[in-house]
Amino acid sequence: MHDEIISALKELEVRNGCKILFAAESGSRAWGFASPDSDYDVRAIYVKPLDWYLSIETAPKDTIEETLPGDLDIAAWELRKALRLFAGCNLPLCEWLTSPILYYAVPGFLEEMLEFLPHAFNPVKVTHHYLSLARQSRTTQAEDGTISLKKLCYLLRGLLAARWCCHFQTMPPVRFQDLLHPEILPDKLLPGIQHLLAQKHAVCESARQIFPAEMLDFYEATMQECGRKSAELTPRHLPNVTLDNMLRQWVRGE
Repeated sequence: MHDEIISALKELEVRNGCKILFAAESGSRAWGFASPDSDYDVRAIYVKPLDWYLSIETAPKDTIEETLPGDLDIAAWELRKALRLFAGCNLPLCEWLTSPILYYAVPGFLEEMLEFLPHAFNPVKVTHHYLSLARQSRTTQAEDGTISLKKLCYLLRGLLAARWCCHFQTMPPVRFQDLLHPEILPDKLLPGIQHLLAQKHAVCESARQIFPAEMLDFYEATMQECGRKSAELTPRHLPNVTLDNMLRQWVRGE
């Protein structure tokens, strides 16, 4: 599928008159718990020709979204939009940049973004983002006590990522297995989570199971603990001039 994705990105460049700077996998495939019927969610950053940035148009289109055959979904952000969101520690963007499945990157671009990431990282915002993800997934539990495997994985990923933020105060790993760190995950939960992941790889997206009691206890404890600890964390800020210089550099092709 890699070759098909690269070909689709090249065609996207031609159709939209842009240059792709970076493209990676997002979602369940990047997280490491894709089902047999999971889509490919490709996320990219692109730059337009210099004249595009000199237009008097106040709000030129700065996103590209395409759904292609082969369960391929591509969404791309223009560089200025991406950098503006990066300055505010936009979590989807930060996850794209740290995805373990990289399709393409212009030499130097990803390295520069990753160098800036620790300076733009906001552990307070990130912690609350992942707690919200867990909370939203929790609300999908049915009256019979069942929850979809997909939502249960989302919930656990949110809890582990929030705990990672509070403990290490760094961007959590995108890959789910890398979140199973002994300092943030009780040993007694590991076998059940590994079994859950094996199930998720084998069944369709809609498969359901009873919400395990020990995972529900872990949910309640993490929501309280991380909610309390997040108030003690310190956000970081990257000066706008740094990202302004980066924008000019890549627009000018320097």
